[in-house]
Amino acid sequence: MAFNIIVCAKQVMDPETPASAFNVDENARRVIPAQGIPPVVNGFDENAVEAALKIKESIDDTTVTVISTGTEFVMDVMKKPLSMGADNMVLVQDDACADLDAFSTVRILTKMIGRLGDFDLIICGQQASDWDNAHVPLGISEILGLPCLTEVRAIEIGDGTVTVNSSRSDGYEVFESPMPALITVNNEVGQPRYPTLRGIMQASRKTPEILSIEDVGLNSKDLTPVITLSDLFVPTSDKQCEILEGENDADSGRLLALRLREEKII
Repeated sequence: MAFNIIVCAKQVMDPETPASAFNVDENARRVIPAQGIPPVVNGFDENAVEAALKIKESIDDTTVTVISTGTEFVMDVMKKPLSMGADNMVLVQDDACADLDAFSTVRILTKMIGRLGDFDLIICGQQASDWDNAHVPLGISEILGLPCLTEVRAIEIGDGTVTVNSSRSDGYEVFESPMPALITVNNEVGQPRYPTLRGIMQASRKTPEILSIEDVGLNSKDLTPVITLSDLFVPTSDKQCEILEGENDADSGRLLALRLREEKII
């Protein structure tokens, strides 16, 4: 019997973009893409692809389908999961997806999932590096009525069940759930594999399925934001750092204490 995994992925601004190249249009409340720095697949989503591929290696007849929504996809970027070993990719690319809030993203992805048919697991990165909200996976599980297992570092598939280790600050907890289920993974689930030359060549011959919002049964009115972004800006700091150097550590400590007393901090 076929085993089907859906992985949700997101194209994001490269989190390694230097601060000097990071700019915000405060009037439009939008990040301006940095010139010469291409976007990337969200890091936790690459971990999700890796987790899906490990399951595929252990279970025969497993299909991994990657889905995403957005605008202006860079195909060389978005096809990385295919070069890693994913089987299929479906993208909703539409101008109406330019400024989606988490709820609208959930609406589109759940419609895409319904269009794909039966599945056993949905695997998501635990959060995206652009907004760090971690809302979308929880929203998908809520709308589809799925068990949601979060912060997962290890996955084991049983007979109709999935068992996971979920990271905690002092170790991990073990949970078991019936399938279908939704899992969010962190970077402890495994380092994403590098695409091989063969994988890159195979991915070059695969064409992602491109859909509009109408193809999944939605229109622009369905994507009216329910979350309002009131302001977006790059914080500035006018703090000054004063370095006190004494003849030795004890003298430096004495000078610091005197300076703090002058400022009436102590």
